[in-house]
Amino acid sequence: MTTSTTASTTTKHIPLSPFFDQKTDQNKQKYLEVYCKGVQLLRLPALNKGTAFSQAERIELGFEGMLPPRVVTLEEQLKRLYRGFSEQASDIDKYQFLRAVQERNEVLFYALLAAHIEEMMPVIYTPTVGKAVQQYSALYRSPRGLTFTEENIQRAHSIVENYPWNDVRMIVATDSSAILGIGDQGHGGLAISIGKLSLYTAGGGLSPFKTLAVNLDVGTDRQDLLEDPAYLGIQKKRLTGAAYFNVIDKFVDAVEKRWPKAIIQWEDFAKDVSFAVLERYRKRIPSFNDDIQGTGAVILAGLLSACKLKGEALVDQRIVVVGAGAGGVGVAKVIQDGLVHEGLSRKQARQQMFIMDEFGLVVKGISPDAYKKPVMQFKESYQDWQIEAQIPSLAEVVKYAKPTIMLGLTGVSGLFTRELVEAMAENSKRPIIFPLSNPSSNVEALPEDIFNWCHAQKSEAIVASGSPFADVTLAGKTHVTGQGNNAFIFPGLGFAAVLGECKTITDSMIIESSYALADYTAKHDLQKGRVYPPISALQEVSFYITKRVLAFAIKENISTNQELAGIKSDLELEEYIKKNMWQADYLPYRYISASRTG
Repeated sequence: MTTSTTASTTTKHIPLSPFFDQKTDQNKQKYLEVYCKGVQLLRLPALNKGTAFSQAERIELGFEGMLPPRVVTLEEQLKRLYRGFSEQASDIDKYQFLRAVQERNEVLFYALLAAHIEEMMPVIYTPTVGKAVQQYSALYRSPRGLTFTEENIQRAHSIVENYPWNDVRMIVATDSSAILGIGDQGHGGLAISIGKLSLYTAGGGLSPFKTLAVNLDVGTDRQDLLEDPAYLGIQKKRLTGAAYFNVIDKFVDAVEKRWPKAIIQWEDFAKDVSFAVLERYRKRIPSFNDDIQGTGAVILAGLLSACKLKGEALVDQRIVVVGAGAGGVGVAKVIQDGLVHEGLSRKQARQQMFIMDEFGLVVKGISPDAYKKPVMQFKESYQDWQIEAQIPSLAEVVKYAKPTIMLGLTGVSGLFTRELVEAMAENSKRPIIFPLSNPSSNVEALPEDIFNWCHAQKSEAIVASGSPFADVTLAGKTHVTGQGNNAFIFPGLGFAAVLGECKTITDSMIIESSYALADYTAKHDLQKGRVYPPISALQEVSFYITKRVLAFAIKENISTNQELAGIKSDLELEEYIKKNMWQADYLPYRYISASRTG
């Protein structure tokens, strides 16, 4: 297990945990200094190597005879575990298998995940994690992360003091109000935070011992959960208004005091509070909302790649975004920023984008929701359309605006009908259609249907989804369904912000991450007809985005890490990133009595 600390050399060194710290000996060999032994050490997932403990370690650390006698390697452990994973009957069984490994042996879990990232990511993340969230109380086995409630928030400072990681740098916090496409899930949303942080480590290289999963359990409006005797969360209606923000405020206060360099990723907040939470705290503590900004960045990257595939420019497209929740408006705002980055004025960018909610087109002066204001369309944009109501429907927007891009972020299965897709095919020989809702059961249209419907109209669609779907072969040609997964953005963006000790996470950093992903795709995958890399490339993609965003943060004086001031070249920056990346491997242990650690 290797990790590194980016704290300033002028700061007194604090061990990673009360149980262990990483050291380097006079021969520059890394090892773990451990402050516990015996059964206690074997029961700590952060320290347990299982059968890989050497005979000398078993004697020194006081658990000789407690393990099978044969000493095995990490590679042998991985082979045995992968066989066990493969034998699981269902995806939820595979999820539980991996979570059990994580709660026994953190290093082994991350080594297994990294070795099989393409196969296992849909299990620990979308789509399977949606099922795990829904069944969280029934599946619960081991504690992980922290939960803050109205009842314990007055003790938030003591709660964080009791947490065993002393240098937390990345927190994924959710209030579970808008999980994927399945809505309010109460306490179950903690599974989302756990899954996201797994990808920060396996995909981005962030030490798991510098991360924290948080559930802000402010109640639930789900009647079935309120009445379920097996439900493990707070069985009260959701807090709102001042009472709600009192919980979030005190949580942020506690984080700032205990871990002043921590970054918060806000996750799966409902549309009525997501923008308010982001704006309330983003200048106070470095933070971002993955559903708003991460989703927007990954979709913008996919659109840039799709336009390159067509041989056209993004500024020449007309875009309809179907779904005006936090994700839909967030995507629209980032795409708008991308259009401005490409040379359009803010008004021109708005005029080329049509955002749809459940009532129809989102229009300035008509649509009441304040958070939608930056992406509202103007009435004059459709004055000459022959429409049936005060505002155009989706079918009317597709007919009259003639969009070349249609994005789905509604969670409404089957919303993109054959008639709608065929109308898109009339607007462009290569329409870009991204049905993005998760989980896969909520997708607006199956990619296979979109390819077939457009093919019947002598049009060739470019398709990406949020969950993985198989490629489709038509007339001897294979059509790739890209996966517009946020995991291509947030591990690199977050790790760059951690390494840079960034004082804020700016909109320009979000745009830089998006263009970095598009540039990576253009170099490695575009010629294969892909608008996103394969998931198997996640680690390489994350490293590239980390480098780009970190370089940008240094250039724009967003980084406060003084160690970075002396870096003069890309090569030096790459070496710095690699030096600070966590690797899932075993280090030798040396026991030091806790009384000798000071």
